[in-house]
Amino acid sequence: MTRLAPLEAWQNFYLIVGSAAAALTGVQFVVIALVADISRRSKSSDSVHAFGTPTVVHFCVVLLISAVIAAPWPSLANAALAFSILGAAGIVYVFIVFRRARRQTRYAPVLEDWVWHTVLPLIAHAALLAASLSLASGGGSRLFVIAAASLLLLFIGIHNAWDSATYMVLERSKEESEKEGMRESSG
Repeated sequence: MTRLAPLEAWQNFYLIVGSAAAALTGVQFVVIALVADISRRSKSSDSVHAFGTPTVVHFCVVLLISAVIAAPWPSLANAALAFSILGAAGIVYVFIVFRRARRQTRYAPVLEDWVWHTVLPLIAHAALLAASLSLASGGGSRLFVIAAASLLLLFIGIHNAWDSATYMVLERSKEESEKEGMRESSG
């Protein structure tokens, strides 16, 4: 089976973007593993589910979009259906993330957190859904919207992974400073 010409033109783009998403997913697992003792001490995984898990999900969505583009679809309508499902599921997931972020108590999100964890992902998934709904009638500019949504999710994941990693490092440094201060005051 041959690839559809509109999708074939995007192969290199999605090879790069999908590979980056896959590699960054692995890096996120390493970061979480290296700082796992912070979560163990807090006895709560709510903040990880609210802020860490969505980062991996964003990377996986980008990887899945890349796989959809690379698949040998018999028609654009099939790819459009896959993107529609992915976009709709992503919108639902953003609301789940919003609820988790509001319920967790370890960290008080600021405006930047709400933008990067809910607003921008909602925009990306809504763009993916909107582009997919008219993709079957002609790829053209809709494929650019899907590419932009992929890049936005990739950049959101990179930002949020960096934000989580720096927060965890700063949290660990703060806890170590507090322990050192307690030892000095008691000794």
